[in-house]
Formats: sequence, C-alpha cells, structure tokens
Amino acid sequence: MEPQRSPLLEVKGNVELKRPLAKAASRLPLSGRRLKRGPDQMEEALEPEKKRTRGLGTRVTTTHPRAAALSSAPQTQGQTAVPKAPRKPAPRCSTAVAPVLKTQKPGPVVPVQKPGTTAAPPMVGGKKPKRPAWDLKGQLCDLNAELKCYRERKQVLDQENQQLRDQLQEAQQQALALGAERKTLEEELTRVRAQAEQGQRELGNLSARVLELEERLGTQEGLVQELQKEQLRLQEERRGLAARLGEQERRLQTSEASLSDSQEEVASLRQEAAAREAILAEREDRLHGLEMERRRLHNQLQELKGNIRVFCRVRPVLPGESTPSPGFLQFPSGPCGPSDPPTRLSLSRSDERRGTLSGAPAGPTRHEFSFDRVFPPGSGQDEVFEEISMLVQSALDGYPVCIFAYGQTGSGKTFTMEGGPGGDPQMEGLIPRALRHLFSVAQELSGQGWTYSFVASYVEIYNETVRDLLATGTRKGQGGECEIRRAGPGSEELTVTNARYVPVSCEREVEALLHLARQNRAVARTAQNERSSRSHSVFQLQISGEHASRGLQCAAPLSLVDLAGSERLDPGLALGPGERERLRETQAINSSLSTLGLVIMALSNKESHVPYRNSKLTYLLQNSLGGSAKMLMFVNISPLEENVSESLNSLRFASKVNQCVIGTAQANKK
Repeated sequence: MEPQRSPLLEVKGNVELKRPLAKAASRLPLSGRRLKRGPDQMEEALEPEKKRTRGLGTRVTTTHPRAAALSSAPQTQGQTAVPKAPRKPAPRCSTAVAPVLKTQKPGPVVPVQKPGTTAAPPMVGGKKPKRPAWDLKGQLCDLNAELKCYRERKQVLDQENQQLRDQLQEAQQQALALGAERKTLEEELTRVRAQAEQGQRELGNLSARVLELEERLGTQEGLVQELQKEQLRLQEERRGLAARLGEQERRLQTSEASLSDSQEEVASLRQEAAAREAILAEREDRLHGLEMERRRLHNQLQELKGNIRVFCRVRPVLPGESTPSPGFLQFPSGPCGPSDPPTRLSLSRSDERRGTLSGAPAGPTRHEFSFDRVFPPGSGQDEVFEEISMLVQSALDGYPVCIFAYGQTGSGKTFTMEGGPGGDPQMEGLIPRALRHLFSVAQELSGQGWTYSFVASYVEIYNETVRDLLATGTRKGQGGECEIRRAGPGSEELTVTNARYVPVSCEREVEALLHLARQNRAVARTAQNERSSRSHSVFQLQISGEHASRGLQCAAPLSLVDLAGSERLDPGLALGPGERERLRETQAINSSLSTLGLVIMALSNKESHVPYRNSKLTYLLQNSLGGSAKMLMFVNISPLEENVSESLNSLRFASKVNQCVIGTAQANKK
C-alpha cells in the first residue's frame, strides 16, 4: 500500500506547470492558382484552421488530409496527427484534473460520407489517391467531409473542455479548502511548536528541580541518619536522666522536709540583713564623716607645715666633674639627732680678694640656710616624692596645689620634675609619680561614692610667649596663637586658648604626653649646661570630683612647674649672634623670676595689689599662688665649687620665699 500523504504535501503535488498548446499549420490541397469561392465555402475551408479546442494543460490542433499525406510518416485517411509543441507553465490545480488531461487524447476521426456525394477514390498502397485538378467537385466533397469531421470533433472537444472546466472549478474549490485547512494546520503547528518549546522549558525546570530534590533527599537521608544516632543517644541520656530524676525526687522529698526549716532560717537572716544594712548605712555615714575629718586634719597638718614650703635638693656629682673639697657642703643633723631628716644646709665660700693685716688670705666664709627639708646628693626620687605625696593628696580634696623647681641651669630641676631618660622606674620624676598617686587614691575613693576626672595641659613660657607643648601636626611651634584668657565672664578660672586639654586616666597616657612635651620644649646650649631649658614649663592637671549620692563636688588644679635657669648675666661677655639670643632669653627668664618673687612677697605682706600681670608665668598661676592655695618650692643647687656664686643666689632667694606666710588655704567645694 502507498503510505498516506499529508494534506499539505498533497496540495503541493497538485500544482503543475501549464503545458503550451502547439499550433499546427493547416495545409489545404489547393492548386497553384487561386480558387474562387464564396463566403460560405471560404468559411468552411478555413474552419478547421480557426476552430481550435483548448484543453487544460494541452492545445490540440488538426491537419488536413493533404497535410497528413505530405508528412514523413504514412497515415490512413481520416487520421489526425497531434504534433508535440513546447509546453507552457500550467496554472496550479488539484491532482484530480491532471490525470484527466493526460489520459484523454483525441481519437481518430472517421469522415462520414453524405449520401448523394461521390465517393472518394479508394486508397492506393495506403495513400489517398490524388484527385485530378479538374475534379473540383470531388475536392469539395473531400473538404466538406473533412469539415464535418472537424465539427464533430469540435463538439466532442467542447464537451471535454466543459468537463475539464467543471473539474477545474471543483479542483479550485478543493484547493481553497485545502489552503484554508493548510493555514489552520500551520497555525496549529505554530501553537504545537510553542507548546513543545514551553514543555521543553518545563521539562528542563523539572529536571533541575529533580536534581535539587535528589540533593535535598541525600541531605535529608544523612540528616535522618544523624537524627537516628541522636535519638539513640537521647534515649540513653533519657534513661540516665530517668535514673537521676528518681534520685532527685528522693532528694526533693528530703529537701522539702528541710525547706520549712530553711524558710524560718531565711526569715531570721532577712531580719539580720536588715539590721546589718542599717549598721552599714550608719558606718557609711560614719566613714564619710571620718573622710571629711581626715581631709580637715590633713589640711590642718599641711597648714602647720606651712602653705608656702621650701625644699632644698643638692644634685650628685656627675661623671667627669671635679669632686668638691671636703667641707664645701655640710648637712647638719636635725633637732632629734642623726635619724631626723636634715633641714639645714651649710655652704663655705673662700674670697681670695679678702686678706688679714699680716697679708695672709682670709679663711672661708660659711653660709647657713634653713628650709623645711634638705635632700643631700644621695636622696632618690622616691624619697623626694614621699615628702610631697600628702601635698599632692590635697589636690584631690579640692585645694589648689603648685610645686616649683627653681635653680640655676644644670642643677637638676628637669630631672626632679620629669625624671631621667631611659624609662627606669627608679628615675621617674614628680609629675609621673604624682599622677600615679592621684589615680590610685581616686580608685580607692570610688568605693566611697566619689568619681574623679582628670584633664591635662602642658605649656611653656618662652620670652613671654605661651607655647603649647602638646601641639602636633601643623600647629606645632605656633605658640604665638596661645593666649591666657578667663574661662567666661565673671569666672576666676584661667585657660590657654588654642592649647590642647587632654583627658587622662592612666599612667601610659601621661607618659605619652611627657614624651611629646620633651620634643617640643625650647632648649639651647649654655656655659653651664649642654642642653639647658630656656623656658618655664607648666604642667597643669584639672581635677574634678563628685559624690552623686550626697551632692558634693570639688575641683582644683595641680600645677607642676619647671622654671628656667636663674643664672646671672656676665657684663664682660662678648656678644655674637648666638650670644645675643641667649642674652634675650636670660633677660626674659630673670624678669619672670623676679616677678614671681614680688608676687610671693605681696601675698605674704597682704598687699592690696599683687602684680600677677607683670609676667605671663604669674598670670597663668595666679589661682595656684593665692591665699586658697598650697605652694611648694624646690631649690636645686649644684655641688660644684665653681657654681658657688649661683648656688648662693638661689639659696638666698629660696630663704626669702620660706620666710613668707600666706593665709589659710580654703578648699574649692560646692
């Protein structure tokens, strides 16, 4: 069986090219001369040539018997030859029409002889005998017979043509129907393809989903195995807990039995705790009263020692320096014997310009000085700080405290205040030791309800110009921008504009500030010291304390001052460019030190005007020098005999300060 074809393929197969119909020239058996015929005879003679039938896809022509006789192939009388003609493209039609046009071919036309006409001469040797030229009637009969045959043939072809047209119309209708069906099928095919693509995408998604679910299934299976193991472990643990639960229930029964006894004991303990809380509150009140009494007695003790105290410290002989002669410096014992700390200093001086009447040089002159405490060259930094630790404690109690280091260049002032290089704890100066002591005491007082905060600043006064020693970056060295101003209208507190005020809470922060200040401080080489401090450095610590539960507040500054060298000017010194700068620095230093002495004398004499503003140093420290402040001066001297003149000047200045008495100090409390 032939496989079933698709409707679309069947429609495509129905379309065929038109085949052109070939025209065959009709040849009439006319003589060389023109025959005279009437209109009817001419129409009948020309009818076979004009009458042509056209079939769908093939053109059919007929020829005269004479033409057939003249052809190369012999034919019988009445047969017609259909020559092949070039085909023209045929219009597309259904497959039903094409077989009809191919199978239906014109058959042989048999001429019908009319009665009363002369019969055509018989065929001789398969060829039609040629009528003589004079037999016009015979020729006419032949033509009429041939014309009749052509007319009958025309009728047959017309019928066939009509059938073919009907079939063509039917095929066209079928083609239209097939075209509509093809369009519908194409739309259906497009829709099916879209559905197939969507199904393919869904299939891909489902495949990915299946893979994901398989992975999750594997994970879930592993989790199930772990859970099964965990279940087994929990079952074992449950059995252990059940055993422990039984034990706990037994213990619970025992505990319930003792609970009633414990509740009674708790009630008695609560009563005892309430009584102890009352006692604790009473003790806290008593402790606060004792703390306030301690502060009062501490301040009274400091007042008995004097609100202005002067300590003298002699530095040791450094390597490379000449050892002084015996008896140059002496430290007599105190009133209670050798165990009592020394308070006096004896210094001998020989004057070669003086002589006796006999011309012999005079003996050395001995100078005696008395201070609150004298530290010989062997005294360490810890011994020095132990003597002033109670004074530093007064700053936490709300009293302004100021400690000076005074003396000539190279006498050990900076070492006393800041300590030596190298980070040796035994060499630390008064500033780091004082702050460590304050932090420690503030931590202890926090248990009594006190909270303290500390803010540090470090400036220097160089040639009556205030510089910030804690400046960094672009502000470094711009001391001219710093000015001393009051904190606000009507306020007695002084601040330095454009200076850094750094909150500190531990020793490490203080060490970093001191290291930065050493790098920024102005120093120069002098005749007495390779690296001499040419400015007054002032380290100030603003202390603020508060007792929130009792509503108490206190605030006071602690000022630790390293004064510049106090050497005198040599009038015979040749001044070069560098010496002129040293001269100007020395003049500014001596002027500020003289103003400091005048301020202390004015405070001692209770004068109405105290010249604080004559110097930037006294103006900055005026709140730490008045009657409500406690002041301590370290006079540092050199043990060398060549510095005896400057040492005597320093000791005489310190003795004058030691004789001054300032009024009773008052704490700054609120």
